[in-house]
Amino acid sequence: MKDRLVIDPLTLPDEGKDFAGRLAAGIFDLPEGDAKAMGPLEYELHAQRFGTELLLTGRISAPFEFICVRTLHPFRQTIRVEDAALSLEIGDAAQIDATDAMREEILVHFPVDPRCDEGDEPQRCEIDPRYLSVDKPRQDALPTPPRDGGDDRWSALDELKDLKDQH
Repeated sequence: MKDRLVIDPLTLPDEGKDFAGRLAAGIFDLPEGDAKAMGPLEYELHAQRFGTELLLTGRISAPFEFICVRTLHPFRQTIRVEDAALSLEIGDAAQIDATDAMREEILVHFPVDPRCDEGDEPQRCEIDPRYLSVDKPRQDALPTPPRDGGDDRWSALDELKDLKDQH
């Protein structure tokens, strides 16, 4: 398994060249508490030079562990970009490192609100009713936050309501 995908544009044939392989999961280097890479980034790309541009087209994918926004349980989802198209400026470089561009393409496709019913193995994705505040039964064991010491700017609206009721 490679750490980087480095391409020498000067040695590319005019019709381009195919590249396939895996890059170590460490390339993602995500912060603690974010999604967690669960395997390598896999790629099947065709590289072709067009003037001062190196165009990579093909497929990239990588598995991640996300936390469901509804159930707060971890689940696995593979991010797949089937029609990836990456354009890299060649400039004066003798070799082009495409690793960061592939990494960013995967990260851009992360789900905004990850849900376990959209994972590789879909799970039942329902909010635990104990955590709903609507129609919450009083006998549950969850503490109700105190109202004292809250933002008293809202009390001015309550006073307006009281004035309206007097007329």
